[in-house]
Amino acid sequence: MPYIHVDDLSLPELSCYSEKHEVQLLRANEPAPGLFVAESANVIQRAQISGCEPVSFLAEEKRAEAEFAPLFAPWPEVSVYTADLELISRLSGYSMMRGVLALMKRKPLPDPEELCREAKHIAVLENVMNPTNLGAIFRSAAALSMDALLLAKGCTDPLYRRSARVSMGTVFQIPWTCFGKGLSWPEEGIRMLKEQGYRILAMALREDAIPLQEFRSAPGEKLAVLFGSEGYGLEEETLKLCDDILMIPMGRGVDSLNVAAASAVAFWEIGKTMSRLFDPVEQQGNQIPPV
Repeated sequence: MPYIHVDDLSLPELSCYSEKHEVQLLRANEPAPGLFVAESANVIQRAQISGCEPVSFLAEEKRAEAEFAPLFAPWPEVSVYTADLELISRLSGYSMMRGVLALMKRKPLPDPEELCREAKHIAVLENVMNPTNLGAIFRSAAALSMDALLLAKGCTDPLYRRSARVSMGTVFQIPWTCFGKGLSWPEEGIRMLKEQGYRILAMALREDAIPLQEFRSAPGEKLAVLFGSEGYGLEEETLKLCDDILMIPMGRGVDSLNVAAASAVAFWEIGKTMSRLFDPVEQQGNQIPPV
């Protein structure tokens, strides 16, 4: 496989790595799905396994052939650009670069109703804007056997570079989609979930909330767990439409957990009732061989 060494990241063919913002990449092929930049071998590999096709690669020259060749091998027609680590690190804004980037094509998002029809336990996120929090929620959801995630209004993009990296590539392992123009939030979105048999659970610190450890669900019951903004939680309009409000009791005067930490606790509690949580057979099927 030919490697193309570069000394200048301002080359037109590298503009998606060095100049274009993530929103520009997202909208690059409108109305068709756009592009995204994946960072690290782990994220790129999981993106490839999920069916995302690379447009090009940019790798640290010293590690390209010895370490990252398995990423490039399935795509002999795709250009692999190489450069010194110092040059590539300028793209990430910090020195601890993972050594490889890939410009990749987005896949069409599934329809929310179809996604929910096949799932039993889902998480719904509203106004979760921090990419680090979003990536951490995806990682917890995948690890603790949630079936899918739905993004309501105001959420950041799971395929933004930082979100996908923090998720360790699990954004490509667990099904997710967004409530689109044809299904407004919260009225129509929650109505759709209820019509599909979901019990709607809101995570919020309120006096009338049920402590999470006391919550009980019926065997096989479909559950949708809602999480809100890092700053003010779920909107009041959303809370009024939920079936139950749950809370994680706090100690030592702490007012709340970070939304990513709260989601992990909630997923764990819900997962206790799921026979497939940590099922050895299922977990074997989800393992990713190291690059």
